[in-house]
Amino acid sequence: MGVLLTEIRGNVAYLTMNRPQVHNALNPELMVSLARAWHRLRMDDRVRVVVLTGAGDKAFSAGADLDRLIPLLSGARAVEDEWDRELVNHPEVIEHAVLKSIDFFKPVISAVNGFCVAGGMEMMLASDIRVAVDSASFGLQEVIWGIAPLGGSLARLPRQMPWCKAMEVLLTGSRFDAQEAWRLGLVNYVVPREQLTSKAEQFAATIAENGPLAVRIVKEGALRCAGTSLERSFAIELELRPIIEGSEDAREGPRAFLEKRKPVFKGR
Repeated sequence: MGVLLTEIRGNVAYLTMNRPQVHNALNPELMVSLARAWHRLRMDDRVRVVVLTGAGDKAFSAGADLDRLIPLLSGARAVEDEWDRELVNHPEVIEHAVLKSIDFFKPVISAVNGFCVAGGMEMMLASDIRVAVDSASFGLQEVIWGIAPLGGSLARLPRQMPWCKAMEVLLTGSRFDAQEAWRLGLVNYVVPREQLTSKAEQFAATIAENGPLAVRIVKEGALRCAGTSLERSFAIELELRPIIEGSEDAREGPRAFLEKRKPVFKGR
């Protein structure tokens, strides 16, 4: 079995980071596999939503593999295999693996099944809906090891929680529990372990039934509007309006409502 498991059921894709023996730490092979998966799924018309989780019952992801990934990036170890070579020759792969510098407008749901730290938390911050087990814990601990959380955290975290709390997380490297993550608005729900999968699947099923073009436009617009002026945000909405209003789905939805039936969306 590979380091990243991919399964598509109906209109939902499931990605499972599969290195439970090292708490799903991100080594070069897993980083390359994630980047390739995001590119593949963004082009797959069957897929309307993605659920991301980790294998085992201890960790979503412990972040960068301090034995394999960080020494490669810092030059402390030489290239040894094809995965190393891919990262060194194509550094954008690192960005794409954690959903940076890539247009991915399909919703991503994080099912946080254990501790979620460093690069693992950075991937969670890139997702749209987050469900965590009650035993989960979170943290950006890079500064403790003399490195920095540059997988999107400096840009995303201060936009997702109050500035002073974001800086506490970033500067101290301290861990915090699932209830604190919920209180700060970083996760949608905290659930018992046995309910994690069903809760994530509930969200995925609901989203997958909605108009796929409308869902994509909503996520694209929200991402593009984030951090911009109100005037610029309105301009973005105006730009997106004809795409959705002129679509087949926009005609099918109201027609299905009037005919009291379930709409058949085509994503166009």
